[in-house]
Amino acid sequence: MGDSVNEKLQKLDLEDKPNKKWKAKGKKVEKVASAGPALKELDPQPEYIDQRLDIYHKLKEEHDNIMKERQENAVAIKVTLPDGKEVEGKSWTTTPLDIAMGISKGLADACVVAKVNGEVWDLDRPFEADSKLELLKFNDDEAKNVYWHSTAHILGEAMEKTYGGCLCYGPPIENGFFYDMFMSDQQVSEKHFPAIENVMKKIVKEKQTFERLEISKETLFEMFKYNEFKHRILREKVKTPTTTVYRCGSLIDLCRGPHVRHTGKIKAFQLYKNSAAYWEGNQEAETLQRIYGISFPDKKELKEWQKFQEEAKKRDHRKIGREQELFFFHELSPGSCFFYPKGAFIYNTLIKFIKDEYRKRGFNEVITPNIYNSELWKTSGHWDHYAENMFSFEVEKATFALKPMNCPGHCLMFAHRTRSWRELPLRYADFGVLHRNEASGALTGLTRVRRFQQDDAHIFARPDQIKEEVQGALDFLKCVYGVFGFTFKLFLSTRPEKYLGDLDMWNEAESQLEDVLNNCGEEWKLNPGDGAFYGPKIDIQISDALRRPHQCATIQLDFQLPIRFNLNYVTGDGDEKKRPVIIHRAVLGSVERMIAILTESYAGKWPLWLSPRQVMVLSVSAKFDEYALSVKERLHAGGIEVDFENDPGLTLNKKIRTAQLDQYNFILVVGEREASSNTVNIRTRDNKVHGELSVEEFIAKTQKLIEVRHKNAEDEFGDYSPA
Repeated sequence: MGDSVNEKLQKLDLEDKPNKKWKAKGKKVEKVASAGPALKELDPQPEYIDQRLDIYHKLKEEHDNIMKERQENAVAIKVTLPDGKEVEGKSWTTTPLDIAMGISKGLADACVVAKVNGEVWDLDRPFEADSKLELLKFNDDEAKNVYWHSTAHILGEAMEKTYGGCLCYGPPIENGFFYDMFMSDQQVSEKHFPAIENVMKKIVKEKQTFERLEISKETLFEMFKYNEFKHRILREKVKTPTTTVYRCGSLIDLCRGPHVRHTGKIKAFQLYKNSAAYWEGNQEAETLQRIYGISFPDKKELKEWQKFQEEAKKRDHRKIGREQELFFFHELSPGSCFFYPKGAFIYNTLIKFIKDEYRKRGFNEVITPNIYNSELWKTSGHWDHYAENMFSFEVEKATFALKPMNCPGHCLMFAHRTRSWRELPLRYADFGVLHRNEASGALTGLTRVRRFQQDDAHIFARPDQIKEEVQGALDFLKCVYGVFGFTFKLFLSTRPEKYLGDLDMWNEAESQLEDVLNNCGEEWKLNPGDGAFYGPKIDIQISDALRRPHQCATIQLDFQLPIRFNLNYVTGDGDEKKRPVIIHRAVLGSVERMIAILTESYAGKWPLWLSPRQVMVLSVSAKFDEYALSVKERLHAGGIEVDFENDPGLTLNKKIRTAQLDQYNFILVVGEREASSNTVNIRTRDNKVHGELSVEEFIAKTQKLIEVRHKNAEDEFGDYSPA
């Protein structure tokens, strides 16, 4: 099934384990060892393929007759293009492809999918009535998802032809797609990829049409009688009497679609990873075999992606963290990071950066408990929806849990005494340790952990203060991301279909957020209906040095927690009381995750202010070690991160080169001349020589460059003059 699924399902990988639960129905296939001979197409193919096709062909014939009748009774319709132009057409006859061809053949060829009345739509699927039409190319995110979704179906067809197991889910994901298959007696190996890719190439060459068909659940149970997983989907996920399948070649799968026109549209692809995964992320369920892939409309883009992957591999924060001795993980505390002194320096420097900004911006730092009675989480509403992700335990016949977020604790602080309108806005900031019980298979370095801290803040404000506070939050993140060198995109997510609270308050809040975004000097996009049920939000997506998107910051309005905790303030108008609005706000988000992003964005080449290795002091020979040590001590006293290398077995050139590779921002070399004149000879990790300077001048310049968090301190050092 190629539909989007829960985030956990997309990310849950695990170690391969034998599965003893459920045996696949149908033809048993010959076992393929993970390191065995080359994989080949099954001959004969699994019996379920022909049985499935027999049912499909009968239904397709009935569908074609219905469509023929509809076309005979077609009526004139109008199709409106984005520029307002109207094109004449016929219901159940004219397709988005026809409209595209009428504009130009080049446009029709470049289009991946259509969007009809706001809904993604197959290019070959006829319009049913008057419609608004958009034609989407691969550079559109929705089109990209459709393209990868279609390639997942090609992979699924190839997997059935080679493994013969039971397909499960096959969605598009952030970086391509995957397909899961249950195989009770086989394991996927990367050695199989060339064989699977060859079968996929044959499927692409055949230009198999993607066909959409709506079928009753009753018939689908029969069509997929060999596959218990499809039965589960039909029982648990499909709430309507009918649903759709898509066919390409021998593959027929439950799917909402849409898809590209035919398999020949997939011009370049690569399978790049395999893993085991649990059915729907449930560790108690069956173990599945998962294959990941990526695809593009031309080979050039695939080659660029391959180069990008090589660079990303070099920048992997887990690799750099190990090489630079910043942090590590241990099996005795999975998902909880151990930070070495150098890593702790980065961690604490980031927190200090935010704390410095808090002081400037009127935030008050608070400290709250780590453990709360479950009654708190029941009041906040988290217990009903989030309990499985919390570490809970019994104490004196009561249930307690480690906090996974700070907002309920801050509500208790606000409610502890009567509040006046004069106190608002009240800005509480909290770096308290948080714990979330992430599944072991989802843990991924610093990007997905169980123990973390975040620059969490909650602003308790009057409704008329929302605009000013959101402006301040945007200015805050601009400041921080500017220092990091990140660019970012803004998205306004508005009221969802199922929302709580007063409609007028929603409308007013959304209007204020829109005004802020219009005046912030940045481009933004609307995500209609994508807000949380308790309030609208601004989503912020940053881009790192590799142009990869990350979501860290958030600005979220919350109308519900004040109601749940009965929060109010005295207005000053007699005894009248009103409810505040809570603004959830974070810039770094998880400090752990931000360190992972920064490590990879900088490729371990830390800017001076954030570098745990700011200066290395070297002497030209052992007789000047004493002076070198005195320089080190003076730098250390000045708050500079400094080390001294005095290994007698290394030449000076070797010491310099090692310090450069270890990413020391500055290397100070001292000898007889420097010792006699109280100076140091300065060069950078990029071998730029700044020459001789007094120790005092070097310290003063370096301190100032650190204080202002200069992005290019090493390059600008020679010309930089501390104010």
